[in-house]
Amino acid sequence: MADGSNERDGRLRKLGSLRTLWPFVRRHGGLFGAWLVALAASSTATLSLPVAVRYMIDRGFGGGSQINQAFGLLFVVAVVLSIATAARFFFVSLLSEKVVADLRGRLYAHLLALDPAFHDRSRSGELVSRLSADSELLRSVIGTTMSVALRSTVTVVGSLAMLFVTSPHLAAWSLLGIPLSVLPIVLGARRLQKASRASQDRVADANALAAETLGAVRTVQAYAREPYERGRFGAALEVAVATARRRIGAQAAVTAAAIVLVFGAIVLVLWLGAHQVVDGTMSAGTLGQFVLYALIGGGSVGALAEVWNELQRAAGGMGRISELLQERTQVAAPAQPVALPVPLRGEIRFERTVFHYAEREDAPALDGFDLHVRPGETVALVGPSGAGKSTVLSLLLRFHDPQSGTVCLDGVDLRDTDPARLRERLALVPQQPVLFAASAMDNIRYGRLGASDEDVHAAARAAEADAFISALPQGYASELGERGARLSGGQQQRVAIARALLKDAPVLLLDEATSALDAQSERAVQHALENLMRGRTTLVVAHRLATVLKADRIVVMDRGRVVAEGTHEQLLAQDGLYAELARLQFLD
Repeated sequence: MADGSNERDGRLRKLGSLRTLWPFVRRHGGLFGAWLVALAASSTATLSLPVAVRYMIDRGFGGGSQINQAFGLLFVVAVVLSIATAARFFFVSLLSEKVVADLRGRLYAHLLALDPAFHDRSRSGELVSRLSADSELLRSVIGTTMSVALRSTVTVVGSLAMLFVTSPHLAAWSLLGIPLSVLPIVLGARRLQKASRASQDRVADANALAAETLGAVRTVQAYAREPYERGRFGAALEVAVATARRRIGAQAAVTAAAIVLVFGAIVLVLWLGAHQVVDGTMSAGTLGQFVLYALIGGGSVGALAEVWNELQRAAGGMGRISELLQERTQVAAPAQPVALPVPLRGEIRFERTVFHYAEREDAPALDGFDLHVRPGETVALVGPSGAGKSTVLSLLLRFHDPQSGTVCLDGVDLRDTDPARLRERLALVPQQPVLFAASAMDNIRYGRLGASDEDVHAAARAAEADAFISALPQGYASELGERGARLSGGQQQRVAIARALLKDAPVLLLDEATSALDAQSERAVQHALENLMRGRTTLVVAHRLATVLKADRIVVMDRGRVVAEGTHEQLLAQDGLYAELARLQFLD
């Protein structure tokens, strides 16, 4: 019993997730109200139609003006019904478009605000599926399902009332069909809800696989793995189709059972009514009116069965969206954030900082890490892979917060700041440059959206990117392709450096910023970076020691700790880890 109760509570909670839509609907109260008015008009016209038919049957064939009045009344009802139905469709369809657009905007903004730890453990393809496929389910709920549900409910109640007004005796018999039609809906709801959620999950899995593969298409083609990937995607599609087949079968069975039972009850009632007409206790027009109300009511009950099925699917989609909306970032602005000083001096201080990633609880990335960078100083972080160098930049950008210790900028603990305001004061050039499927001009201007064209050109010249950008077919207006696919690795890096140059932030973070450049380009960009670093606080993460020889100070890291620091010559004289790395790299 307890298990059954828990399952029912779970279904109710999932259906309750649809209440999350109400705030989005409420924003468009005018459209919602207009839809309700149109719905009331169309339902009234629908319920008036059988009365007009009875009037036509009983009086329309009596000759004289009555025939004109009877058919005129029927035509007026039809006109009102058509206009009200068109208005209802227009208002509810427009409402659904606006609500889904608002929901997508809210979900997209929420995903952008979540910390990198969430995105590290999530598949981008699945997130896109929730943003698109699940949102489309909700468009159907508002644009069709909600409208059909309310219209059918009004029609069922109105038809039932008019059945008793028309013939209480026959109406009592017709009531037998209602509980019989509801029975398969109730019995099939549990299976249908599970099948709907499983179907949506399998579609999301297929989408995630496609997004991942297309994002790595060069690797797929380089290893000639197109047949393998086609097979994987085909298998995922087969699973999705098989799951959808079970959902569709359950939905079809529930709908068929409901319709058969409803119309079976209607046939029984008609058989009884036909005997009353033959006996002279009921007019033909009254039976016609009763038949139409029974058909309208029965059809509406069948529609409600389909609506219930659609609600089960939509509840699954909204549940998945609600899960995302309930995610909370681990890095948030405090209620009253502390503002960073203006102008920013750029003093960086790590004190006894301990940090470990969630997936590596037993291996801290930083373990009692101490570092003091003076304003305007250039400090290079070197060490073997996994030493924690890039983690230092992540904490400084407040992509993560340390578990203990502090990270301060100009004496302000970063946990007391607004992450967005903090990042406005930092410029990052990552090891893997990130370019958008936009023009070269827009990619560089991403560093400072209000920059003029001349400022963009100046930044590109300083990053030694002007020559190859100008040589593109449309120059700075040329599209660079997804992730900058139309440029070489070195060219992508120089565009990213130009973006950081344009931002003109007081603190510069370089994470292997010249790793993808050839020797000639590296010398040119290194010169540009030296000009950029002048007068700024700069943290340089480097594996290639040749790129940091001119740093004011080199900090050697190993296993999340500082093991040595000094200039290149001083560290060589110590004959420690740095000297060992230098011997390996400068062996020739």
